[in-house]
Amino acid sequence: MVKIYKRIKALYFWIFFVFSVALVLLAFCFTKNQNTLWKIRKFWAKTQKYIIHYKIKLVGEFNPQASMLIINHQSTLDIIALEELFPKNLAWIAKKELAEIPVFKIAMKKPKFLCIDRKNPRDLVRILKEAKQSLNEGRVLAIFPEGTRSKTQKLLKFQSGAKILTEKLKLKVQPILIVDSAKILDTKNFTASGGILKIICMNLIDTDDEKWLENTRKNMQKILDEERALNNKKEE
Repeated sequence: MVKIYKRIKALYFWIFFVFSVALVLLAFCFTKNQNTLWKIRKFWAKTQKYIIHYKIKLVGEFNPQASMLIINHQSTLDIIALEELFPKNLAWIAKKELAEIPVFKIAMKKPKFLCIDRKNPRDLVRILKEAKQSLNEGRVLAIFPEGTRSKTQKLLKFQSGAKILTEKLKLKVQPILIVDSAKILDTKNFTASGGILKIICMNLIDTDDEKWLENTRKNMQKILDEERALNNKKEE
């Protein structure tokens, strides 16, 4: 019965989600100003909370010195939550395949998100140029280093893109750990439920360490395992 309820709620959310995205894309057509587009995105993200009825618990603070966020990824909710909370205009870095879907093409082109062709190493030159321009505009880069959503309890291997961008552009990187967002909104199993979404802002990374990316993944996994163990204890 609970599962059926969660699926009905998920259907309700996705109907509203598609409708709200359509309204956002329509609003995008009337402006090119990036600050206005950011405000539209932020307002849209806030409205989603009234459909899923979830709350956010933020641990720590977004570091004002950070020029790139690296975030673990389980759900569409990860993007929604960061769009609502982060105090600066995020320039999301995503795979090129998403931008080839008509709806996403508009949603990603207008706010100048960065779409990378992972199969073409030469595309990195273009991405570096666009990323530098975003930084010059006062934006902060945001990337899911796993490359796709993790469907298990373990974080996927972090791809090298985040490391290359950091080294070439001398970025200051802050890891953001999102605890089990798929329990609130799970696209794979088509379920949605209320709850508290915990987001942990970790310290800036020492990128002088050659293995900083892999060590960051291990550290994020360790904290994630600890959070899950704590949640299991509360449920007992």
